[in-house]
Amino acid sequence: MTESSAPAESETPLPDGIGSLQTPVGWFMRPAFRFLWKFDVQGRENVPATGGAVICANHLAAIDSFVVPAVLPRSIMYVGKSEYLDDWKTAKLFPRLGMIPIDRRGGDHARGALDAARQVLAKGGLFGIYPEGTRSRSGRLHKGHTGAARLAIETGCPIVPVGLIGTPEIQPPDQAIPNFFRRATIRFGAPIEVSRYADRVGDRVVYRELIDEVMFEIGRLSGQEYDDTYAGSSTAASDQAAGPEREGAAKSITLVERKSSASVLKSRPLVAA
Repeated sequence: MTESSAPAESETPLPDGIGSLQTPVGWFMRPAFRFLWKFDVQGRENVPATGGAVICANHLAAIDSFVVPAVLPRSIMYVGKSEYLDDWKTAKLFPRLGMIPIDRRGGDHARGALDAARQVLAKGGLFGIYPEGTRSRSGRLHKGHTGAARLAIETGCPIVPVGLIGTPEIQPPDQAIPNFFRRATIRFGAPIEVSRYADRVGDRVVYRELIDEVMFEIGRLSGQEYDDTYAGSSTAASDQAAGPEREGAAKSITLVERKSSASVLKSRPLVAA
């Protein structure tokens, strides 16, 4: 980890009690999840045993934020939408389970959450974030926001791409109670090191290149079709509403052999078929 990982005095402190219930709840949650659902976990050895790392997964179902911690041997702090703090049922519970609330309008609105995430990484913790920003209602993999790339480059921590498969069958959209005894696959990809960008902090072009590489790797792991729009955007919503007749609006990922991170970035890593 680089010296830039040390949090500045002006950074937002972690909320009191954040993650305080994660360890005791994990003792119960991990065996309970293994009983209630069948998980095929691949590449778990790619998650660093120690030190900070940014865990980047696709996002298909509300239960995703419980599935990934349930199969990890380490605790993980997750970014979550700030709207959860408006509901008395989740306002206290979710932060204690490791959720750092973020304002999804982005930019300055999200600064506090990113500052807190830097502190998690600087202390050698795992931080989970969904680059798509919200759940994909279409099932496609959407364009990634650059916050995860910025965090990784500023702290020197690697990014671990994760592909989730089958979680919408466990908890379909807008269904409060998950379906039990369903199967899901969790694939952890090889860590993407960011040391090559150590002198490019603040370069938005580099942030975009890196997050495109991350999305490419997530697509390889999840097998999803790629849609070059942001999840939740008006274009994505209209494509979903239009159904099969707008199928051509999405781009599929061509899974080419990856020679190195640098070679992927020579051309746009998400290649339209």
